Amino acid sequence: MYSIVAVCTGNICRSPMTEFALRRAFEAAGLAEHVRIDSAGVSDEELGNPVDPRAGDLLRREGLDVSGHAAQVFDPLRFDDRDLVLALDVVHRDRLRALAPDDAAAAKVRLLREFDPAVADADPAELGIYDPWYGGPEDFETTYAMISAAVPGVVRAVAREIDARRQDTGQDVGRA
Repeated sequence: MYSIVAVCTGNICRSPMTEFALRRAFEAAGLAEHVRIDSAGVSDEELGNPVDPRAGDLLRREGLDVSGHAAQVFDPLRFDDRDLVLALDVVHRDRLRALAPDDAAAAKVRLLREFDPAVADADPAELGIYDPWYGGPEDFETTYAMISAAVPGVVRAVAREIDARRQDTGQDVGRA
């Protein structure tokens, strides 16, 4: 199983929006049974809290159920069983890479927007998704649009990886 974790600051806005958007996209691609997705924060300030109400409203309008979400902190041990660690902003990427036990683990950390073909060639310092927590509902809409633009690229990249693994092991991994 391919495993992804999305990481932001407190795990109540950006990373859960990413987690739920990715889950839906992998379901639509027929890959849900082959991909595990969760989310976490680099800070414990929101530990155990639900999704921010503004993010929750947006996700519910998108038809996504966020009722079971409780913020958690990224544990460096996750590097052992995660294939991809998606950082939502540059500061998260840098913190995660600093937590990585070795170069191989650090290489798993990527900025989510690296997967958005419209901006993938931009300077990595410009690929962060700012924290909507400080703004209003329109900021959450903008953040979700940035996340949504990168989701198809993540799905394509992971599908290629799953296909490569299937070929290496001879397993049949069907997709819709």
